Amino acid sequence: MKDKLAKLIQNKTAKVGIVGLGYVGLPLIRAFINAGFKTIGYDIDADKVKKLKAGKSYIEHISADWIKTCVKNGTFEPTADMSRLPEADALIICVPTPLNESRDPDLYYVESTTEAIAEHLRPGQLISLESTTYPGTTRDVMIPILQKHKPKLTVGKDYFVAYSPEREDPGNINFTADGIPKLVGGYDAASSKLAVALYSHAIVKVIPVSSCEVAEAAKCVENTYRCVNIAMVNELKVVFDRLGIDVWEVIDAAKTKPFGFQAFYPGPGLGGHCIPIDPFYLSWCARKAGLTTRFIELAGEVNTGMPLYVIRRVADALNTAAKPLKGSKICVLGVAYKKDVDDPRESPSFELIERLLAKGAVVTYNDPHIPHLPKMRHYPKMPVMNSQELTAEFLSSQDCVLIATDHTKYDYEFIVKHSKLIVDSRNAAGKVKTGRSKIVKA
Repeated sequence: MKDKLAKLIQNKTAKVGIVGLGYVGLPLIRAFINAGFKTIGYDIDADKVKKLKAGKSYIEHISADWIKTCVKNGTFEPTADMSRLPEADALIICVPTPLNESRDPDLYYVESTTEAIAEHLRPGQLISLESTTYPGTTRDVMIPILQKHKPKLTVGKDYFVAYSPEREDPGNINFTADGIPKLVGGYDAASSKLAVALYSHAIVKVIPVSSCEVAEAAKCVENTYRCVNIAMVNELKVVFDRLGIDVWEVIDAAKTKPFGFQAFYPGPGLGGHCIPIDPFYLSWCARKAGLTTRFIELAGEVNTGMPLYVIRRVADALNTAAKPLKGSKICVLGVAYKKDVDDPRESPSFELIERLLAKGAVVTYNDPHIPHLPKMRHYPKMPVMNSQELTAEFLSSQDCVLIATDHTKYDYEFIVKHSKLIVDSRNAAGKVKTGRSKIVKA
């Protein structure tokens, strides 16, 4: 089986199946198509599949024209039919791995996807998990499910399993899915060799590691590194504000040092699918081993407290203008979790909107990348809202404009000129020279 699959991969006649057609899955499909493979995309969301079959895109940086071309020429087949899983020679799992209400790992999507694959598993398939998770998931969660359903098939002989963490950076034009070096940890030597061979066709550089656990841990470390450093500058922002010092100027000054320092910037909280979540996967894993991760837990505490700090800054700014928070008209600029993307996952803007509404504010929003406020799992009571056009009349009608996401499409000089009050949590209006008395940094 190993030699047969290796030949299919080498000749690019292996069909690559991607399970989960979101912000990780679709760019990965594009990378494999660009490398010369035919692909099949699986997703239980029938609406997504319908849009893709019609040549439409629901992700801003994946063009509809490209989807239409690939569907038409047969290099990409989207489907919601999981009985077609045996058609793929390699199955790559790109499903969400959220946290539950108690901030423990929620592996429902990984487990249910593995169950579906196990039900249809055939000899000669390679299965690679890309979803971010804690060390041990591939070996201790996935493999037992596969073995339970197909006890007569042996992993490493009849089918092959690996873990290769996604490293997507939406909105960063310097790094696409095929241009970011990729880690691969196989369940065994045969699985590792096949996974490395497959990814090497589509990815600029593939780095094999000794096990699934090393690859899983590396992904957690990458995002914990960012989480901890962002927590540090978020805490410093609060301290320096009390001292009357501009934290952004301090960071810009510190980063002139050519060694020993990397700039991280504060904000209204953490967003995206990885950085607010992955460290808690690692701390949960540590608790299972009887250990505590005080550093990680403290960083999470600091970051999750930032929306409340921003709300206090809004309230203080309005109070200075002799206005109460209750009844004030507040427009939140940006609901994407980072600038220049249409990805709202774990965005702190939802927390800001919910808290402002709870305090009686009249809240609207604008985001050039997200025309309608999407339904979010953790915010089921969020009202239906549409992005408001930033006209001079609209801005002047607001008691406060809160900059939550620093999209480059925003004309900050125009926004400052026509707004009564700006609370800027991203230093987005830092270069605006006129009207600076209206700007409060948060």
